[in-house]
Amino acid sequence: MQYATFLLLFLLMAPALRAERFEFTPDVRTAYEQATSLRFTEARATLARIKKQDPGNLVAYHIENYLDFLNLYLNQSPADYKRLKTNEEIRIAKIQRGDANSPYYLYAQADIRLQWALVKLRFGDYLAGFNDVSKAHKLLKKNQEKFPDFLPNRKDLGVLYALAGTVPDNYKWGVKLLSGLNGSVEQGRRELAAVFQHAQQHEFIFKAETAVIYATVLLYLENKSEAAWRVLQQANLEPDKNPLHCYVMSDVAMRSGRNDQAIEQLLRRPRGKSFAEVPQFDFLLGLAKLRRLDADATEWFQRFLSRHRGNDGIKETYQKLAWHELVHGNMIGYQRYMQLVLEKGQATTGNDKDALQEARSVQPADVRLVKARLLFDGGYYRQAHQQLENQSAHDFEHEAARLEYFYRLGRILHGLERYDEALSYYDQTVQQGRNAQWFYACNAALQAGLICETRRDYARARTYFSLCLSMNPQEYKSELHQKAKSGLARLK
Repeated sequence: MQYATFLLLFLLMAPALRAERFEFTPDVRTAYEQATSLRFTEARATLARIKKQDPGNLVAYHIENYLDFLNLYLNQSPADYKRLKTNEEIRIAKIQRGDANSPYYLYAQADIRLQWALVKLRFGDYLAGFNDVSKAHKLLKKNQEKFPDFLPNRKDLGVLYALAGTVPDNYKWGVKLLSGLNGSVEQGRRELAAVFQHAQQHEFIFKAETAVIYATVLLYLENKSEAAWRVLQQANLEPDKNPLHCYVMSDVAMRSGRNDQAIEQLLRRPRGKSFAEVPQFDFLLGLAKLRRLDADATEWFQRFLSRHRGNDGIKETYQKLAWHELVHGNMIGYQRYMQLVLEKGQATTGNDKDALQEARSVQPADVRLVKARLLFDGGYYRQAHQQLENQSAHDFEHEAARLEYFYRLGRILHGLERYDEALSYYDQTVQQGRNAQWFYACNAALQAGLICETRRDYARARTYFSLCLSMNPQEYKSELHQKAKSGLARLK
């Protein structure tokens, strides 16, 4: 009788007595898929079941961190950030109870650190963010020494190298002081490319995640929109089922001349009670429609403003509403929204600062240039060219508008692959605006360098990239300089 009682107690306690380990069971894989498709409620329910039925499987705490990361990164709620940031150390402590001989032991800690680093940097918590970068880097390097063939290490190291290569000069102290991390966008791209290619041929749970990160690096850091689009196509993402896939594919589509496709995709995006609400979808759809000059673009911007809980993007959204009124002939509406740019939101991002600068200008935006800009950004190059082909610089009264005229024509002709004409307009932009406060000349030099790089005229490309770095516009300086540095690094 005593033996039977002991056996019963042992069987009841068996789950709790199992070694704390890292195992991607079917339930864990389900939770990961739910989390990364923004089905947060379902993911939490699955994770709760795992913790109850398989409490020794510590992967649950890593997957749980994805929920906080995606929520905070996409929705940017300061209240949520304040409430959730204590979860980082709690989960790290849970992971540290696991099997130290598993390659996942250090990796899970590093990935949690990296996710929180990205969140903290997004919220402007730079010291804490760089501290997490340092910790993640050290953990990954140690894990790489122990398990050199463990693929997830390379995924995260690729992110860290790219991150180190894009830190603005005024924040370089953070990476150097706290982590000793040295990296470049090119180095990060190579790591991510290797992981992505391996995942194309082998089972890899982080395949879609790697594709998204790799495409983002190609798009934003290397100006390779077509390459980014190819990566997403090869990854076999599911934009009709996974809203995160839909968002990334729509963003790349908008930046690679596929604006109509982006609109169709965003209108079909999965939505409903099963999916977390992400107001950024509404902004993206409003922007795509504005670039096509659709009459209903305002509906989506207003939806974004009514649901967005963060501080970034507010001024930019009111600017876009103002542009919509301007291109549809309503100057009073334009002025009303520009006043709201002054009153609402914060000017912390480049786009918000740009909106604020326009609102403070004594001169309203020129409708011809705004239409040309929007159509160009949407990939409607011929229609954009029609807005300016019968104009000349003398038709624009103010210096900024004349400079933008040269710049916009250069960009449009670049899009039309009329490269010699584009270079001519870029050169005029640089000649007349290299000492001005606006970003036009700086980006003209960058874009001219990219044309020359495409043509394999590497000496001339280096000259243009260096010229870009010699200019100091008030707008987008860090972003443009980083892209020029990446260009020079590619040409070494």
